[in-house]
Amino acid sequence: MQSSDWTPAFEQPDLLGESPFWHPLERLLYWVDIPGRKLLRGDPQDGRRETWDMPSEPGCIAPVRGGGLVIALRDGIYRAQNWGGTLALLARFPHDPALVRFNDGKCDSQGRFWASTVYEPKDKRGADLWCLDMRGGKAEAMLKACNATTGNGMAWTPDESGAFWSDTPRHRIHAWDYESATGVLRRHRVFRQFPPKPEGWTSAEAGARPYGGRPDGAAMDSAGRYHCAMFEGSRLLRIDADGVGESSLALPAVCPTMPCFGGEDLRTLFVTTSREKRPPEELQRTPLAGRVLQARVEVAGLPVNFFDPGPGG
Repeated sequence: MQSSDWTPAFEQPDLLGESPFWHPLERLLYWVDIPGRKLLRGDPQDGRRETWDMPSEPGCIAPVRGGGLVIALRDGIYRAQNWGGTLALLARFPHDPALVRFNDGKCDSQGRFWASTVYEPKDKRGADLWCLDMRGGKAEAMLKACNATTGNGMAWTPDESGAFWSDTPRHRIHAWDYESATGVLRRHRVFRQFPPKPEGWTSAEAGARPYGGRPDGAAMDSAGRYHCAMFEGSRLLRIDADGVGESSLALPAVCPTMPCFGGEDLRTLFVTTSREKRPPEELQRTPLAGRVLQARVEVAGLPVNFFDPGPGG
């Protein structure tokens, strides 16, 4: 797939789009603008979109069974019964929100919400992966992984036997055996380790000093391929389940952040991108930076999982 195969789903750019998902009941695409402190939703068919201002940076969102959204903000995870509604706190976590905020995440098939954090000073590995379970009628927060700098790339295999999570600054994707019923992760291994960013590299010299990017958000297709947004790599990397075979989808933006599959047949691939703090000459060269990009693909993706708010939720 060439970069010219991609078109913008909406005209307005975001600073840093993230956490897209396709809502099958509403037939709308949802996503967030993290530094813009906004939730967004829209219909790619007509290009119309709505925005909702947040009190702090939204890292990730997911739909809720029965309606509304679960939202990971800087200081905790919240529930909104409807678009634009009141934010009800579900759980706070043992991190200092001055240094740490929530980032990438999504729900598993059992209705648990998995949310990563990012340690913003990036001078040590202080990011975690949390799982919030409300099915028992109260918030149960479980620490699932740690020792990262920027948690990203949460995804599960179609048969739910494997789970993936990445640490973007370390250029590393982790993998585990996964037990869906309990949410237990076992047999940790490094799924893929990428070369580091060349010292002093800028996107202007990509031809002279190639850089493939570092793993950001991800999505899984129905064939079990892990689609990873390679930040600063101008591409999506599609990795086979064995971790060996791969193919690359070129993008008309240097900094893709996260893909998802949508449309009626789940064969429209959406990708959020970033333009935040990018050099002016790069933005002039890649005018679609910051847009949600879309393209048709042959293999369908997996549908979004809904959050289970528990009894009476």
